[in-house]
Amino acid sequence: MAELKADPTPWGGRPSRKDTEVRFKKLFEEADAMSIQGYLPDGTVVYWNLASERIYGYTAAEALGANLLDLIIPPEMHDQAAAAVRWMFETGKGIPPSRLTLKHKDGRRVPVYSSHTIISIPGQSPVMFCMDADMSALDQAEAELRIAAAAFESQQGMLITDAEGVILRVNAAFTRATGYAAAEAVGKTPRLIRSGRQPPEFYRALWQDLRTAGFWQGEIWNQRKNGEVYADWVTISAVKDEQGRVTNYVGTQTDMTQRKNAEAKITRLAFFDPLTQLPNRRLMLDRLQRSVAANLRNHRAGALLFIDVDDFQTLNDTLGHDLGDFLLQQIAQRLSVIVRERDTAARLGGDEFVVLLEDLSSDLTEAAAAAKTVGDTILTSLSQVYHLQEQEYLGSVSLGITLFSQQESSVDELLKQADLALYEAKAAGRNTLRFFDLEMQAAVTRRAALMNGLREGLRRQQFKLFLQPQVNCDGTLVGAEALVRWHCPIRGLMSPADFISVAEESGLILPLGQWVLETACALLATWAAHPATEHLTLAVNVSARQFRQADFVDQMVATLNRFQTNPRRLKLELTESLLVDQLDEVIVTMSALKALGLGLALDDFGTGYSSLAYLRHLPLEQLKIDRSFVRDLPADHDSAAIARTIIVLGQTMGLRVLAEGVETQAQRDLLASLGCHYFQGYFFGEPMPTDAFQELTSGPKVNAARLIHPTAEPVL
Repeated sequence: MAELKADPTPWGGRPSRKDTEVRFKKLFEEADAMSIQGYLPDGTVVYWNLASERIYGYTAAEALGANLLDLIIPPEMHDQAAAAVRWMFETGKGIPPSRLTLKHKDGRRVPVYSSHTIISIPGQSPVMFCMDADMSALDQAEAELRIAAAAFESQQGMLITDAEGVILRVNAAFTRATGYAAAEAVGKTPRLIRSGRQPPEFYRALWQDLRTAGFWQGEIWNQRKNGEVYADWVTISAVKDEQGRVTNYVGTQTDMTQRKNAEAKITRLAFFDPLTQLPNRRLMLDRLQRSVAANLRNHRAGALLFIDVDDFQTLNDTLGHDLGDFLLQQIAQRLSVIVRERDTAARLGGDEFVVLLEDLSSDLTEAAAAAKTVGDTILTSLSQVYHLQEQEYLGSVSLGITLFSQQESSVDELLKQADLALYEAKAAGRNTLRFFDLEMQAAVTRRAALMNGLREGLRRQQFKLFLQPQVNCDGTLVGAEALVRWHCPIRGLMSPADFISVAEESGLILPLGQWVLETACALLATWAAHPATEHLTLAVNVSARQFRQADFVDQMVATLNRFQTNPRRLKLELTESLLVDQLDEVIVTMSALKALGLGLALDDFGTGYSSLAYLRHLPLEQLKIDRSFVRDLPADHDSAAIARTIIVLGQTMGLRVLAEGVETQAQRDLLASLGCHYFQGYFFGEPMPTDAFQELTSGPKVNAARLIHPTAEPVL
């Protein structure tokens, strides 16, 4: 075998100086991780290796001969760097190694770990060598570690487990949320906080997702150390090594308690009445829609009950809104006790409630009976005494019911039907219930058409004034009552009894009432120009709604001035319904009207809220005996007694008394014998157009006027 001999390479044996220079030059040039630069005392670059080119971006050709400060020193470090260079050349020592942030050719900053040394060769200028290690990757890693640490200690609860699910670490937010300190949690599994509210199948599905997708998120009900169960929004991510094997699981937890509470509050505000805590209109309509659809599928009947508190406005006005609210709360409590769990008691607003009864029966008759039973129970319960703080209040409600079953009905239709039934219950005397039927619907349709016709009639000036004579005891004409008539193109001539209630309900009574006043004032101005009519008075009915307008007195003044009408010839007739509430305001308005010179009469006296307690405070000049007390005279003794009482009352209080509805001589004679001052009725003249009344004024006595139409029926 041949003898092994050392290879006579440059590395074998004692190297020559030239070999050493070659070796170190090669080492310096190819040191890929270390930037090595050489500088003269004035900062001129005399050495620039390949790593310097990579780290700072300048080629050796660009760097050699340039100045250190211009190449890699940021402007803000120029003074500091120049001072350090001077110190090193003066002392022959390098400054301590440190981390610096220098400048790249493209302007970005480069983090490096820099060390320095001074090399002095006799006969040559000393050279400062800088050796910089690029720290960019380390800086990025450190930044990521800081971010990770900050994230781990964020407001979200976090835990890290091993591949088997054993907890290795938890953060402070986890401790705050669960109550478990790190020492109590580490070494355990997340079962530590499991509430048991979710079944085992839930967790099996969770782990299946983690194994297949490496990720899961969702809502989990966890349990704090103190036993409180709360909602967590949980995200779990699997951490894998380079071979794809799971090494850890990272879980984040967001306590959803506040969010759940906020959602519950929003839901309550959106779907529940804040005063009574009952479902509001929106939620009730949604449930009604669902119930209608379900009943249609299941061939079952349900019912909708509308409830309105009787005289609620009076309660508010007399006892105050606070007690009114207290009453509504007690009504809500009683309704909640009455209805079944699957039914709905809701508040629509104001003093209106509704009860939705679901799944009553497949037989409509049985369903109606069940609905009536519930309705009767409601009437009984809600008519019991209420304790409003220190006061007792005996209230009542009216109730309307509509059924829905196999026939497809819209929610709007059902609401209208229940409202119509409620209206009928109110009209029947309150504290009662009524069912909706088709005839009721037809009546409403006719009412709506009448309302539209009224509006059109006002626009087209289809209304006329008719006058009914008023006479004194000897039959002398003293004035007339103005009665509005509507020349409807479809229904013909209509009396107020056919349309006034609709005008009141729709608000059209306001423009209609103003038209009557203006027409009456214009007529009085015409009468004032003729001796035969200048002494006559004209009575005009004023509705409660019209009278209660805030500017009614101002309107009256403007109308009188516009037509130059003598106010003493105009008489306003008011009904007793006006006196039910806000009597003080009524008296103020009446006094202002009387101060203008207008006469004030109380119409239909004895049929409404008759009371001496208010009557003596009103600035009236006339009482009118209602026709219902005149109709059966002289045969009916009760009617005669009432008429006598009213006449005596008027005489005692200094008021003139007028009896309306006088149709026979016997009625006239009895009333006159009782002391009645004035008369109005068909016996003296029917309501007639203004031109016919003008002809009547030329006669000496009016009691012959009835001969104009001796066979005609009375017109209201």
